[in-house]
Amino acid sequence: MCEVFISADPQSYDARTRSVRLHGVVTSIRLENLFWQVLEEIAQRDGMAVVQLIERLYDELVAARGEVGNFASFLRVCALRYEALVAHGRIPADISVAIRSLDAKAVLHELPQGWGGAQPRDARVHRLHVATRRHA
Repeated sequence: MCEVFISADPQSYDARTRSVRLHGVVTSIRLENLFWQVLEEIAQRDGMAVVQLIERLYDELVAARGEVGNFASFLRVCALRYEALVAHGRIPADISVAIRSLDAKAVLHELPQGWGGAQPRDARVHRLHVATRRHA
C-alpha cells in the first residue's frame, strides 16, 4: 500500500517559498512544490499567473468569510479540492476549459459529505435531526 505514496518524487514534497504582493503588502507563502504546480494549472486555466490567482482567492475569501486565518493551508485545500473535483468529473480534466466558465452551483451540487459544499437546507436539517436522535 505505502509504495503508492512513498514512490513520489521527493522534489514534489520539497517546500518552496514565494513572495507575493497582496494589495501592496508583500508576504511569503511556503508550499510544497506539488501544491504550487496544481495552483499554476488552476491559474493557467483562467489565463492568470499564479500570483494573480492567489490574490483573487485571498480577496474572495475575505469577502466571503471576513478573515483569512491560515492562508497557506487554505491554498493547499484549494489544490486538493481541485484535484478531487477533476477526479470525480465535477471539473473537466481538459485544462483548456476555464474554471470561470463553469457553473459553480452545478460543480458543488450534492458533494460527498465532508467536502464542505453548500448543501440544501433540508439536508442540513436532516443531518441535525439524525445526530440529535443518536445522542438522545
